[in-house]
Amino acid sequence: MKIGIFFGGPSREREISFAGGRTVYDNLDKNVFEPVPVFVDSFGQFILLDWQYIYKGTIRDFYPPISAVPPSLRGFQIYLESLTNPDLEAIAREVGQPLQPHQFRQHFDFAFLALHGPYGEDGNIQGLLEWYGIPYSGCGVLPSAIGIDKGAQKELMAQAGFAGPDFTRVSRTAWLAETDKTALMDSLVEDLGLPLVVKAPHQGSSIGVSIVAEADVTKFAAAVNRSLFIQELAKADWQSWDETGKINYIRTLTDIREGIGMPVWVGLPGTDLRLMHHPEELYHYLEQDFPGDLVQLISPEGEDSVLVESFIRGQEFSCIVIQDEKGNPLALPPTGIIKREDLFNYRSKYLPGMSRKVTPIDLPEAQLEAIRRECCRLFETLHCNVYARIDGFVSETGEIFLNDPNTTSGMLPSSFFFHQAAEIGLNPSQFLTYIIRTSLAERIKAGKNVIALHKQLAGLDAQLQSLQQAVAEKKRVAVIMGGFSSERHISVESGRNIFEKLASSTKYEAFPVFLTGSEAEHELYLVPVNVMLKDNADDIREKVHHVGEVHPILAKIRKEATAVTQKYAGNPLSAPQRIRYEQLAERADVVFIALHGRPGEDGAVQTELERVGLPYNGSGVASSQITINKWETNELLAQHGVSVAKHRLVDKTLWLRNKPEALAEIEAEFRYPFITKPADDGCSSAVKKIKNREELVAFGNMIFREAEPLLDTEAQTLKLQANEEFPQKQQFLIEELITRNGALHFLEITGGLLTRLDDQGNRVYEVFEPSEALASGEVLSLEEKFLAGEGQNITPARFASTTEAYRAISAQVRSELEKVARLLNVEGYARIDAFVRIFEDNRAETIIIEVNSLPGMTPATCIFHQTAINGYKPYHFIDAILEYGQQRQRSLNVSH
Repeated sequence: MKIGIFFGGPSREREISFAGGRTVYDNLDKNVFEPVPVFVDSFGQFILLDWQYIYKGTIRDFYPPISAVPPSLRGFQIYLESLTNPDLEAIAREVGQPLQPHQFRQHFDFAFLALHGPYGEDGNIQGLLEWYGIPYSGCGVLPSAIGIDKGAQKELMAQAGFAGPDFTRVSRTAWLAETDKTALMDSLVEDLGLPLVVKAPHQGSSIGVSIVAEADVTKFAAAVNRSLFIQELAKADWQSWDETGKINYIRTLTDIREGIGMPVWVGLPGTDLRLMHHPEELYHYLEQDFPGDLVQLISPEGEDSVLVESFIRGQEFSCIVIQDEKGNPLALPPTGIIKREDLFNYRSKYLPGMSRKVTPIDLPEAQLEAIRRECCRLFETLHCNVYARIDGFVSETGEIFLNDPNTTSGMLPSSFFFHQAAEIGLNPSQFLTYIIRTSLAERIKAGKNVIALHKQLAGLDAQLQSLQQAVAEKKRVAVIMGGFSSERHISVESGRNIFEKLASSTKYEAFPVFLTGSEAEHELYLVPVNVMLKDNADDIREKVHHVGEVHPILAKIRKEATAVTQKYAGNPLSAPQRIRYEQLAERADVVFIALHGRPGEDGAVQTELERVGLPYNGSGVASSQITINKWETNELLAQHGVSVAKHRLVDKTLWLRNKPEALAEIEAEFRYPFITKPADDGCSSAVKKIKNREELVAFGNMIFREAEPLLDTEAQTLKLQANEEFPQKQQFLIEELITRNGALHFLEITGGLLTRLDDQGNRVYEVFEPSEALASGEVLSLEEKFLAGEGQNITPARFASTTEAYRAISAQVRSELEKVARLLNVEGYARIDAFVRIFEDNRAETIIIEVNSLPGMTPATCIFHQTAINGYKPYHFIDAILEYGQQRQRSLNVSH
């Protein structure tokens, strides 16, 4: 059955839709479904997307294509709407095949909707598909139209007796005409109290929402403008910023998730405004033609009004409601949201570590049941079907407020959508099968194409039944994730991604293994899918260390969902179980190590796996022991003529014994700024650009501290984020800051590689086209490297403007990367980070930063962008990695 996956779209949540569509594409059960990617661009154009673009980090990394993008002196990335008079069909043809709705039937049998916000979950696309007779996933036209309109929702919910916060509307016209905004704010505060919640009424649940905590008219006006997608900029502020500050302002302004996006109307308030499409055009206007003391910037896609609500003090939750096999609503266990701030915004919802999910929410059983009942009642009241995500609060007095039914949920691997389904025993692949089958049954109820849909449903049911009866011989893969380094959360993201890619394949039977403990003693745990999909590594560790009785609500819901789970999953959930490496060898045929830093990239896990005879991915013990140690890597490479940064180790003993002497030695050898990092940890752990002695002292004190808690003064000096971790080490590494140094072109790159054995048993290296990495701060962050929608990675890297020059430079760089891999005896796969200086004669100098023997394998990591150019889908890349590990093990067995 061909499944057209609709993702992207015109909305401000298009990046999460893009990432969610990729999740669906990868996790559909390949025994049953053939995924067909249908990208929807900013103008609503449907494109049968060439599959390799699915694995780009963000939409702007591939669309509009580079050929259509005008040059940008300041490196601004743009969406399609920043082009003036684009040839839409020609642009679409560079990434795929434009589709008209009447052609849908030629390419797919069913539409899976991963679109968000306006045009995606408002009934528009649902109505279009019904017109053309294509069955689709999720809710129908009516609940979708209600679900996108927060004002209409509130009125309907009030009529149906649901508790909700008091609210009012403020129209755009009235707001712009209002001369006394303080009086308006005071009136709202008198009616609704503080804090005030200000919302854009027709956006997704996380866009254009603010909390005004105090009666401050400046903050109040900014919140209302934000929901109307208006910004005001003072000339004095603009002129006070340096070029970096100005560029960052425009980048934030044009970020559709947190800013107002492009194009934008600009000018003096109350006058004729100019429409500007490109960030460079806006930068030039503000720099050269800034009129008056204040300008307004207004999105053409703004709202006509805003909602202002009372703030509910209490616990926030989210609950997925699905239909059981009889068509009745079934509320999955509500998830509590523990936030770092009052507002559960876009970043809090989609970035690991910004908030925490607890399932079920920590409330008495009776209250949990009351939440479930209210969510089911709302599901029925709004005529929802298949599934919906319903958000709400339990107030401090115990009252339940439901405030945002969503007919499409975010579909990142650890989203509420998959997180709660895992609690009844469905992995993502199985849950997607459930959604498709249930949606097909629901579309029949609309009375359109009934005979054809019944036939389609019967065919799917027959295939599902035959799969249950078949006993497939699959290779058993243990996916080890977690660890105890500062990169353990990214390791879990990588491990989940590997597990999900393998779980939906026809070749492998994957099972998750969580590693925790210490360097002295590794603790291995077999974990069920519901534990694997907990929010982060620390939540998983808590579950495996404190295995108790199943929560009564979870037991009750699992019983209610028995018919669903037996049909789509079969095996009941089990408790986490600690095992030894010897027991792992009895259960697995091969291991995929998805760990980062120590342990994992240091050879320790590899040593244990070799001891019990298990093949594994990546480099062997000796190579891993070298590449984890950045000092040893630098030394070895330098000895063989490879360019590396000037470097030195700083030892804890010297630092503690005589800090002035240590500082004097460092400052005699290195000029500020320079880079400091742990000598033996993951690629993004505590990497800092040190600009002065104060920061150097703070870094040394922090990394050499005796106790685990962060030092407050040092954390402030180093500008650590609220959730940032900082390891304790015995040494740290200093590296000279790598700069342009007279080169015509200078860029940071990351290059992936894969090894295989030829017919003679010789190792062959396939080095992929490197990606160009763009950091928003002083160094690349974990989020920019690994999380969907965060980093700006351009693949292939922009080495040159002409094809001939590009090929010459790329060949030099890739040759140097292969040389490094051979010197370090890298096997399986790896990622090598470097800086590249390009000179006028197209000579390239590659300066190696570090080598990662187990690179990040999150859905958005750029190694997948690179492999796609060479024709590997992520599953095929993972398969090749596992095959090499098994070949290596077989050759070892023969030699022994």
